[in-house]
Amino acid sequence: MPDVRLASPQGRWILLTTVLGSGMALLDSTVVNVALPRIGRDLDADLAALQWTVNAYMVTLAGLILLGGALGDRFGRRKVFVVGVVWFAVASLLCGIAPNAGVLIAARALQGVGGALLTPGSLALIQASFHPDDRGRAVGLWSGFGGIGAAVGPFVGGWLVDGPGWRWVFLLNVPLALLCVPVALRHVPESGDQRAHGRFDVLGAVLGASALALLTYALIEAGSGGLVVAVTAVAGLAAAVAFVVVERRRPEPMMPPDIFSSRQFTAVNLVTLCVYAALGGFFFLAALQLQVVVGYSALAAGTALLPTTALMLVLSARSGELADRIGPRLPLTVGPLLCAAGMLLMLRVGPGASYVADALPALVVLGLGMVTLVAPLTATVLGSVDVARAGLASGINNAAARAAGLVAVAALPLLAGMGEEAYREPGAFDVAFGKAMAWCAGVLVLGAVVAAAAVRRPRPGCKRPECLRQGGVTAPPLEGEPVRKRLS
Repeated sequence: MPDVRLASPQGRWILLTTVLGSGMALLDSTVVNVALPRIGRDLDADLAALQWTVNAYMVTLAGLILLGGALGDRFGRRKVFVVGVVWFAVASLLCGIAPNAGVLIAARALQGVGGALLTPGSLALIQASFHPDDRGRAVGLWSGFGGIGAAVGPFVGGWLVDGPGWRWVFLLNVPLALLCVPVALRHVPESGDQRAHGRFDVLGAVLGASALALLTYALIEAGSGGLVVAVTAVAGLAAAVAFVVVERRRPEPMMPPDIFSSRQFTAVNLVTLCVYAALGGFFFLAALQLQVVVGYSALAAGTALLPTTALMLVLSARSGELADRIGPRLPLTVGPLLCAAGMLLMLRVGPGASYVADALPALVVLGLGMVTLVAPLTATVLGSVDVARAGLASGINNAAARAAGLVAVAALPLLAGMGEEAYREPGAFDVAFGKAMAWCAGVLVLGAVVAAAAVRRPRPGCKRPECLRQGGVTAPPLEGEPVRKRLS
């Protein structure tokens, strides 16, 4: 049984390690959007390249995050966590020195691999190291510090872009890794899952990531048409079908199909797809809208987006408690509708818009919607399956959210009619942004309808997540127990 106490020096070192590691990935997912206009200008990149700057990271992260958790359980969580931190730092260095958009995109894909190795390990290390009496508080502190990081991330990113330059958005990860790795090796005990056995489902992971990459490419390049786009789309669909077939036939697959026999689990994941598709598209385009159309600096744009994460950080725990009393159906219905209203209010944010009168009300309503739905969504995912599969359920839900976000970033510019140079033309971008917000609002309303029709109160005594206080906006939190998705 783990016996490290939180008040001990070792306990504080373990907490620092996990906060630093997860903070690297969390900061990177929140600050890059603010840097996109400057990246495009400095590297002479078109809109498709900016989409890939975001999505190359998300493709590998979403496709490999389940495999990353299983590798930690098998070979040692500390070992895989440290490898992930080092990998992430090296990839960040490559991003920071990238001479062109192609190198930056490739380095971002490598970053996603590192993120898939370190992200599941952060909470798993806490769960495996701390005494049960201290575990809840340790997870709460980890979650709180993570929320603070998410809240200040866009501000820090904007300051770096306007100051030393956008490359420091990535280079900042290197000193964080240099601090994190020796602390982890010296103070964090090794742990694993003795029940892990068999071969890893590498084929399933490759097929899943390939399907995401091919379909993303087809969506981003669809505007140009041509045989290559059509072939890529067909290949992506074929890879997705092959992934389903492989997972059905393997005795211990990466994503067991039978977990979706729970109607509640399936419904909540459909809500997740709708919600995080809309949020992923919004945060990608809003940072561009504020800089390209309204004329904000990168620092001002990053600061402008603070209300959403600040509201989540302050109020999400209370939202989780409320949902526990009244059930998840109402919060998961009302939350997406509030988010949809916030995105429609963003239609007022155009040339000459006032932040206080136009942008702030939209962001507050959006933030209140996120507060209403995020904690209940996580709790309902965990309550819809057996306790032994809680880690697997959380991992699948997290991967689904990230996949939804990357598809939205790929598809929204196409649906809104954005051309390759749209972000250099304020008038055209403003019109397309309005169409994109309407699409996002529509997807959120669809999520609300699914929740109202299919989500029910979890059974009595279901497992509750240990981390309810959240400031992240790119995906739900990974649950606090080791992710036991055994791959064969």
